[in-house]
Amino acid sequence: MDFDGKVWPLAGGFGRYTRLVAAASWLPNVCVSLGFFSEFLYTSSPESQCQGGPCGGDNSSSPGATLINSSTCPGAWGVQAQSWLHGTIVTQWHLVCENGWKVPLEQICYLIGWLWGYIIFGLVCDRFGRRNGFISALVVALPLGVALCFSPGYLSFMAIRIVFGAALSGIFLSFYIARLELCPPGLRLMITMIGGFFWLGGELLLPGVAVLCSDWKVLQGAISGALLLLSGYWCCHLLFPESPRWLLATRQLNRCKAELCLFSRANGIDTGEDFAGRESLFTGEQQILNAIYYYDLHKSFFSPYRILFFSEIDSLWRGFPRPRYYSFCSLVGTRLIWRNALILGFTTFIGSGIRPCFARNLMALGGSTPYFLQAGSEVLACISLCITVNHWGRRAVLLLFTILTGFCSLLLLALTQYLFTAVSIAISVLGSLSSHAVVMLSVFYASEVLPTVIRGSGLGIILGLSMLGRASFPMIVLQQRSGFFLHHVVFSSFCILSVLSLLLLPETKRKALPDTLRQGEGLRRPPLLLQATQDAVPLLSHGKPRADYNPDSYAQLASSTKKMIRSNSTHGQDNKALTND
Repeated sequence: MDFDGKVWPLAGGFGRYTRLVAAASWLPNVCVSLGFFSEFLYTSSPESQCQGGPCGGDNSSSPGATLINSSTCPGAWGVQAQSWLHGTIVTQWHLVCENGWKVPLEQICYLIGWLWGYIIFGLVCDRFGRRNGFISALVVALPLGVALCFSPGYLSFMAIRIVFGAALSGIFLSFYIARLELCPPGLRLMITMIGGFFWLGGELLLPGVAVLCSDWKVLQGAISGALLLLSGYWCCHLLFPESPRWLLATRQLNRCKAELCLFSRANGIDTGEDFAGRESLFTGEQQILNAIYYYDLHKSFFSPYRILFFSEIDSLWRGFPRPRYYSFCSLVGTRLIWRNALILGFTTFIGSGIRPCFARNLMALGGSTPYFLQAGSEVLACISLCITVNHWGRRAVLLLFTILTGFCSLLLLALTQYLFTAVSIAISVLGSLSSHAVVMLSVFYASEVLPTVIRGSGLGIILGLSMLGRASFPMIVLQQRSGFFLHHVVFSSFCILSVLSLLLLPETKRKALPDTLRQGEGLRRPPLLLQATQDAVPLLSHGKPRADYNPDSYAQLASSTKKMIRSNSTHGQDNKALTND
């Protein structure tokens, strides 16, 4: 069934209500972004001054400075909090000196929580629906967000933080997939990129909220309050309806028709005449059962005769087919889908893992400048994708940004000691921009390549790989900062190798989303080199077809001519026989 071409237009397509639902799905990105980037403030390394004791020597980052809002660690260190937050988990539990290894460990565990959250809630979205995936994630996130404010110690904070991160990833994934499946092919990129701008808005808003809160517990309470506002999406079905595309792909016809009727009515489509005219397409038993089902399910929205809408859906399967669900393991029998998912997951992992290599060079500026430089580069990356992707295609732009990322990385590896500081920072900003574009476009590309029936689990694994790439940097910090150069070399090599694999991807620009595994297997890559026009020139020009040409008439003329030739040959043989006699 062609959902975008036959079913969705009958429900109003991207009408006023669909646009409202898509716009409403942008707002949760701000709340989730606040929760994600709060990790950088909770674990920010404070300025410290050794006052003697077990640490030995003077390891002061600001010698002779007067410590304000400071606490003293067991090793006789004075710890001064970062300017945005006067109190962090580092200052509260004295995570310095011999306890300094606990900071990168907490960062790793938090990112691993996001990784497992993407995988688990991706499976939930494919099995129980996008809306149910969001509800389950929100139910987990709300109490844990409040519990974080009252964490009695480091271990309890880290354990709660892992599950809280997993719940936030489930909220983000549910809205990302549901938003994508509502958009027509020509608007998918723009709607998704606007959601990315809201994510970046939360990142830029976080410092201001942190200054107002001043303590990490108050900031966590503010984030939990923002998540509480998302319960409106749970209570109001109109703000976050279930995806009709997913319902149809998994053969849940009754629920699919209910959601389509909701969209058609909210989009202002008058379907009363269509209902009356299509009543004969259903058997009497099916009409009664469907009427009872819909009347019980949506008494306030639907009258019983509205189940006669969209007879094309019932033409796919006769009777009441059993729903069929898929998981990521279903890719074992495919030939192209798993390959595309593997390539895009690899590029997502590379883009996320190589970003800290560029961010490390920006730390030389000090203060809050590196934070806003990275956020600004992410904004420019989104703008660049909006301008280029719809014009040149997904594959070409992803190839371009991957090459640019590898080029910037190689420049920093080979020429860092010979470059001026300003040039090194400029290359780092450009590399951060291109690597962020690689991650965003790879995730979006994967959502278009993966079929609807496994989009949740497949996209969850790919997003989980991005968290694994982010976790590679605190893993090196946990090893007492040994291995930065090797980390940079490995990811630069991966970036160059991925360029070759990107040539195997199909182009999805202005194409409908695949809903089944068969449709996903039907996506083919375009030719690497376009054939020359001269090689395809016909010997005779076709020109426009003649208006007086009728194939049936010419076929009748040909058959009558053959009969005449056959009869003439028969008469000729008879005359020859008479002559011989």
